[in-house]
Amino acid sequence: MDTHEATFEIDSKRDAYAVRTVLERVHDTIREESKTVRAGSDEGRQLMAQFRSLRDEARDHRPGTLTITYEISDEQFEG
Repeated sequence: MDTHEATFEIDSKRDAYAVRTVLERVHDTIREESKTVRAGSDEGRQLMAQFRSLRDEARDHRPGTLTITYEISDEQFEG
């Protein structure tokens, strides 16, 4: 499994706004995907709760760190 990670330090209101924008877009994208793929499932609800929490916390515009980790599985998609 390959792991890729990027860390962004939030040191200003401009940084905080950028992070908020990224997390709002991620939340909206996951929400749309979940409507079709995970509609009504516990997994879908849990996933949305996690991303909603991230989005809501980013609205406070406080200093912090955003770390994104992408773990690539050795498996392949079917089809």
